[in-house]
Amino acid sequence: MGRKSLKETRQREIINVFYQVAKKEGLENTSIAKIAKVMEINPSLIIHYFQTKEELTYALIDYILEKYLVIYRVRRDDKVSLRDSLIRVIAYLFSKKWNKLFDDGLFYSCYALTFRDKKVREKYKNLTNSLREKLAALIQKCHDEGVIEVKHPRRTADLIFALVDGAYFYLSVADSGAAFEERIDDYKMEAFRILGFEDVYNLPSP
Repeated sequence: MGRKSLKETRQREIINVFYQVAKKEGLENTSIAKIAKVMEINPSLIIHYFQTKEELTYALIDYILEKYLVIYRVRRDDKVSLRDSLIRVIAYLFSKKWNKLFDDGLFYSCYALTFRDKKVREKYKNLTNSLREKLAALIQKCHDEGVIEVKHPRRTADLIFALVDGAYFYLSVADSGAAFEERIDDYKMEAFRILGFEDVYNLPSP
């Protein structure tokens, strides 16, 4: 695999700082000038790579997808069964590690743009489709090898993500961490029930 170009490296540095500034101050309050100030560079250097804040926002949403797809990466030295791989993915989806892959407030700020920006809407559509396709493929593989019996792997993946999305949106206003953990465990168990893993309880943290 070839080394990343200086342009790619610099763009990633800018996106990372954009994320940190937007997380702290809000997407609407973040500007190229503020990003440049944190990086201690001239704003023109950022504009060299991203001409507008809009272009930066598009790149940030691509960054979100990369973050979320981490859940499906299994190290080659991981000798786990297909069943355990699926269990790990579900446990991860309903965990604080998944929830903390990307700041919720910033995620929803970007999501709000889908209602007025077709390109952002397409990016979010691709993001959600990618996540569901990955899960559907894993469920299909488990089904094909007799690990589980699921008539509609894609529909099952959709149902599980409906639980995930609804859970985090609803629980984002939970009164306490304990309340969050209790309710998220209920949703996780429901996902296992959908997959026929009703015997899975008291799983270790992913």
